[in-house]
Amino acid sequence: MEKILLIDDETDVQYSFRRIFDSAEIEIVPANSGEEGLKLIPKLKPTLVIMDVRMGGISGLETLRRLRQTDSKLLVIMMTAYGTTQTAIEAMKLGAYDYLLKPFDIAKLKEIVASALKAARDMRQAVSFQPLLESEDYEQGIVGRAEAMQNVFKLVGQLAASDATALITGESGTGKELVARAVYHNSKRSTQPFLAINCAAIPENLLESELFGHEKGAFTGATVQRIGKFEQCNHGTLFLDEIGDMSLATQTKILRVLQSGTFERVGGNQPVSVDVRIIAATNKPLEQAVAEKKFREDLFYRLNVVRLAMPPLRERRGDIPLLVNYFLQKYARKHGTPPKVILPETLRQLEHYPWPGNVRELENVIQRALVVAKGEAILPADLPPEITRAVAAPKTEAAPAPTAAGPTAATPVGGGAPSANPTDDIQPLVRALFLWARAHPVCKLIPAVERELIINALREHRGNQVHAARMLGITRATLRKRVEKFGIKQELQVK
Repeated sequence: MEKILLIDDETDVQYSFRRIFDSAEIEIVPANSGEEGLKLIPKLKPTLVIMDVRMGGISGLETLRRLRQTDSKLLVIMMTAYGTTQTAIEAMKLGAYDYLLKPFDIAKLKEIVASALKAARDMRQAVSFQPLLESEDYEQGIVGRAEAMQNVFKLVGQLAASDATALITGESGTGKELVARAVYHNSKRSTQPFLAINCAAIPENLLESELFGHEKGAFTGATVQRIGKFEQCNHGTLFLDEIGDMSLATQTKILRVLQSGTFERVGGNQPVSVDVRIIAATNKPLEQAVAEKKFREDLFYRLNVVRLAMPPLRERRGDIPLLVNYFLQKYARKHGTPPKVILPETLRQLEHYPWPGNVRELENVIQRALVVAKGEAILPADLPPEITRAVAAPKTEAAPAPTAAGPTAATPVGGGAPSANPTDDIQPLVRALFLWARAHPVCKLIPAVERELIINALREHRGNQVHAARMLGITRATLRKRVEKFGIKQELQVK
C-alpha cells in the first residue's frame, strides 16, 4: 500500500483527499502542521508528501527545506491557492516534484499523484543483478545468465562507479529502463532524484517545456512560470527514454546541457545551471538516423560515451526458464499464493517462440497463463494461441542442441549419433536436467520428466501402450497407472 502524507490544516481538504483516493492501494495520512508532518515522516515512511504552502506554524516552504535536509529523495507536491505568485515557483526550486492549484481539478490531481508515485517507486525500489531466484527478497531484478547479459552487468558496474553519460540501445521490451535504474541505484547519485521521461509519449510541442520548464506568458496557457525536469532533477539522474523520437530543436538544447550544464526555459533568456547525469535509451538505430540527418551527430557522440546494447530475448533463449521462474515467483508473492508449476512441454513452447515483444511480452504471457490455468500447473493450452501456432509451424532448420537451460522434447540423447556406451549418451542429458531443476526449484523434476517421457513414447508408437511400455522398460500395467495418474490420455486426445 502506498502511504501519502497530507500536510494541511484545513479539514475540508483532508476530507476531499480521502474521498478522491478512496482505494485499497493508497492510504491518506493527515497532519495539521509542518511540525507534525516532520515528526510523522520517520515513523510513517510515506511514499509521497502533499503539502500546503500556507499553514499555521512553520510554512510549507520551511517544512520543505527541513525535509530536504533529511531525505532528498522523498517526493513532495505543494498546494497553493496563489498560483500567480512566486511562492509556488520557490517551492519547485527547493526541490518539490510539482505543485497543485486550489481548487483542484480532480483529473489533474490524480494524474500528478500517479506520476509522482511511479517516480517514487523508481527511486526507492533497488534493481538487482542476477537475483537469487530461490530466495526472492527483492522487488525488481534483471535476470540473465547469457553472455550478452553478463556483458551488460559488467558495464553497469563500471558505469555506476563513474559519472559518464550512457546510451542504452535495444528493441522494445528488453529492459532498458531497468538497466538505467540499476546504474542509478549503484551510483554516487543514488541519494538524489531519479526521473524518467518517455520522449515518444509527450507531444513534441510540450516536450521542451516538460524538460526545461517555461516562463510565464511563453505561450498560450502559460499562466505561471514552470520548472522543468532538469531543474527538478538537479544533482540527480535523468533518464530520457526513446530519445530517438526527439525533435532536432530539443536535441540542440539537450546538447547544450551536456556541454555547458546550462539551458534557458522556454520563453526565457536567463541561463539556468544544473548538474544532471543523463542516461538515454532508444529502440531506433541512431547511426542510421544520423546519416539521414534526423538526429544530431554531435549529440549522438555526446550520449554514446558508454554504450549498453540490450540483447533481444530470441538471442538469449537460455534465460527463458530463469525469467519464467522469476515471473512465477513474482506474481505468487504479489497475490499471496503458492507459485504454480510450469510443465516441460509448456516451457519448450516458450523457448521456441521468437518473442517479438521480448521480456515484456513474456511477462504478459505468464500473467495470462496464471489467470487461465485451471490447476496448479501451466499447460500448453494455457498459452496464447499465437505461441502454440508459431511453435507448431513447420521449421526448416535443425533441432536445437541441448543447453544449460534444459532439454527439449526434440533433443536426442547426447545431441548426436549414439555412442557405443549408452551411459556416455545419457550423461549430458542428466546434466542438462540437473541444471534445469536448479533453475526451477519449485518444479518437481522426476514426475515432470516421467510424464514427458510417457507422452513422447505414446506419440512415437501412436498410442500403442504395449510398444510404448517396452520402449520405456516398464510393464503395460505400470504404464496404464502412470497414464491415469498424470491425466495423459485426455491430453493426447486433445492433441
